[in-house]
Amino acid sequence: MIEYPLFNRLPSWSQVEVLTNKGTVVAQRNHKDWHITLYTLNNFFVELWEKPNLEIIGSFHSSVNPMAILEPYTQDIQIEDFYSF
Repeated sequence: MIEYPLFNRLPSWSQVEVLTNKGTVVAQRNHKDWHITLYTLNNFFVELWEKPNLEIIGSFHSSVNPMAILEPYTQDIQIEDFYSF
């Protein structure tokens, strides 16, 4: 299990490797020409911003409200998918 401080000290190529191998995809979205994937890794959130030939990691400090992190992704969630009539 990798903790936030250790993850933050890894080089970016290693962070991407850890995310894709050990992280769990929570949601995805597009913003301008970026494809953004939100991951959870142990007890913190990390975003992977991707466009051709470029990947950028963005992590969130533990004091950030999880609902603020999830808010940009909620417009694509269909609540009907979670219950049946």
